[in-house]
Amino acid sequence: MTASFDLPDVIPVFPLPGALLLPRARLPLHLFEPRYLAMLDDCLKTDHRLIGMVQPYEDRNGDNQLHMIGCAGRLTQFSETEDGRYMITLSGISRFRVKSEVTGFTPYRRCDVSWDGFDRDLGKPETDPAFKRDLFLDTLKRYFSDQELATDWDSLKEADDELLINSLSMLCPFEPEDRQALLEAPSLSTRRETLVTLIEFALRGGAGEDLLQ
Repeated sequence: MTASFDLPDVIPVFPLPGALLLPRARLPLHLFEPRYLAMLDDCLKTDHRLIGMVQPYEDRNGDNQLHMIGCAGRLTQFSETEDGRYMITLSGISRFRVKSEVTGFTPYRRCDVSWDGFDRDLGKPETDPAFKRDLFLDTLKRYFSDQELATDWDSLKEADDELLINSLSMLCPFEPEDRQALLEAPSLSTRRETLVTLIEFALRGGAGEDLLQ
């Protein structure tokens, strides 16, 4: 567990479209661009070893912006390939709110962030008392069949609430804005409700108005 006073005010951020990291979950990443190799090198020199994952988007002027809420992960595994690339794993620690970008001489982006309001991320795994697992898995099976996805159903049946809901939120092929909605869900129950809505929307073929505005 990481106490809030251990969390730094400024962290490097990796604006990767479609990549979702959630607290207490793990995200494997493949780094090869020189700026992100520099970010990795600098991260390894810190005590916290944190990298913030943030969804980028284009504003009306076509400028590359960052969503206000991201999730920081601690670098827990890394290995180098023969051609100089890195495979790393981030373990989700806490969400954060972007206050401002920090200008400087690093080739990668850094942000001044606030950890306020995300205390539950630093606590014990969440539960979802209203979770109807059998009904959820029935819907999920139809979705996986529709999307031609495969999984270990026995493992899904045995996984605890948070691991199941968060893993599916990270792995299902949703649009970046939908992933942002899953990230910003204030509780596990809300994330599960959002996840079910996205799955049911996909099963209907995405007909009608955009699901999440």
